[in-house]
Amino acid sequence: MPELDWQAAGDRIDALIAASASGGVVAHERAEEIARLVADVYGAGLERLLDLLHEQGALTDPVVDALAADDLVAGLLLVHGLHPYPVETRIGQAVAHLGAELVGVSPDGVARVRIPPADGCGTSAAALRPAIEQAIEAVAPEIAAIELEEPPRAVIPVSSLFARLGETSAP
Repeated sequence: MPELDWQAAGDRIDALIAASASGGVVAHERAEEIARLVADVYGAGLERLLDLLHEQGALTDPVVDALAADDLVAGLLLVHGLHPYPVETRIGQAVAHLGAELVGVSPDGVARVRIPPADGCGTSAAALRPAIEQAIEAVAPEIAAIELEEPPRAVIPVSSLFARLGETSAP
């Protein structure tokens, strides 16, 4: 059996539901209902599978880690509210790969992320924002907004610039 391109399949489902609108409002509503019911059935099946694994003692930490690390499985678990890791853990791991750090997630779903200081090439919040947003959306679709926190820029006090002027060199 050939491996399913699950991302392409998801895109195709979205396209088919959108195309069903050409058959009128009722056809579009029925297509959405079919997709929702199928997703609900598969979600219930995933939940039962996890329950059975847990009951048999097979849902060990390494198994949970493997499930969470698999993009397809983790995505399905997210859709059905079954992901084993809290939102803070998921976001923290995702932004760490970009050199950023999760500061916290507010009760209203705002993720605050501290970005690394600008490097010699001038990488700034504006340059990192798209990558950070994409990483967070992939692991935490429930997040309502993302706020980036830039570290304070190091400022050299003017007095230190003049400190050497008063020094004399040894003969």
